Amino acid sequence: MAFREQSDKVAETRRKKCQLLEIVQYTCEQEELSSGEVRPRCFPIPRIFRICPDRPAVEITKLIKIDLKTGEIEMPNESSDLLPKGKHWRDIRRYDLEVEAGSSD
Repeated sequence: MAFREQSDKVAETRRKKCQLLEIVQYTCEQEELSSGEVRPRCFPIPRIFRICPDRPAVEITKLIKIDLKTGEIEMPNESSDLLPKGKHWRDIRRYDLEVEAGSSD
């Protein structure tokens, strides 16, 4: 097997594996200072997603344990059983509300 073919197979295997990705969102509230000035006070909300090839991304934040000192993530062994079933956006169907409202007459 040529080096190029072997390299392509390794790259393909890596692409097929699931990845964990993190985004950080913030929630903010108004804080009144002793001077009477109001300023926003924001708190981070980390969110973890599992992204697998040819499957929709699934948020797993509530299913995992995060070591806040090291940032290490621990996934439960039965994590695949716990994940909700996801759909690609292209597979989501929205019902026309006008048609439903008109059909009750």
